[in-house]
Amino acid sequence: MGRVFVAGSINMDVVATADRHPKVGETVAGREVLYFPGGKGANQAVAASRLGAKTTLIGRLGKDSFGAELRTFLGAQGVDLGSVREADTHSGTAIITVAASDNTIVVIPGSNALVSADDVANVPLAKEDVAVSQFEIPLPTIAAFFRRARAAGAMTVLNPAPAQKMSPELLALVDILVLNETELGFLAGHELSDGDEAAKLIAVARQLQARADQTICITLGKRGVLALAGSEEFAVPGRAVKAVDTTGAGDCFVGALASQLADGVPLHTALAFANAAASISVQRMGAGPSMPTAAEVAAVLNAA
Repeated sequence: MGRVFVAGSINMDVVATADRHPKVGETVAGREVLYFPGGKGANQAVAASRLGAKTTLIGRLGKDSFGAELRTFLGAQGVDLGSVREADTHSGTAIITVAASDNTIVVIPGSNALVSADDVANVPLAKEDVAVSQFEIPLPTIAAFFRRARAAGAMTVLNPAPAQKMSPELLALVDILVLNETELGFLAGHELSDGDEAAKLIAVARQLQARADQTICITLGKRGVLALAGSEEFAVPGRAVKAVDTTGAGDCFVGALASQLADGVPLHTALAFANAAASISVQRMGAGPSMPTAAEVAAVLNAA
């Protein structure tokens, strides 16, 4: 079994809950404020670790109280923090408003903006490993990380969120691209919505493919997942659940997928597993703390 290496962000999520989101210039009364460990990199690492993969996180934490709390939490989840260094600034912070079944998020990068190519230079990647990243650390760092991964024969998984333009060189380093329809549309230069037909989404994904053997997975929430694996296309059905907090659902999916790929599980099976894991996470509050265990995912899959 390979390891999962995640180069990415580590945040403290400050979550305000309210009956609805305020309009521009408006103040609404909230119900409560909560503090949850988060950040896309940390969330994905926690998801993979809780699901049984040996997981290493590469990133930066600030020299503040959030940094200390985050390090304690991540260590308790079994994540290897040997490659998490300190930065002389505040830790990454996300301000999240949760209303009904959706959320808005403002991310302040802090120490995450200082994760550099030096931080990924000595990561001991091997052929069976999976290298994961997202867009909450500098893109040149991700490119350096993926170049090392591909040189070692490891698989690369990129979640290009929050969406921003990337170079063709970085895209070509990606073995599996995991994104939602909005991110797909942004990167491919097409306007897409969650109601678009599968055929349209797959056609746009084909335009984005950087290599003939590249896999693009489009996450569609309750509609499930569409996958373009090289020239093959298939769908994984969604799961109808009552969502409490969708924060971190995509990260749960990515971490769960990585854990399965590191264990040599075929892509179709790995996607079904990741879809089930994400359906569990949205039924709980918080990002990092909502990630399920392998036993919980197995129970959902066995009940289907």
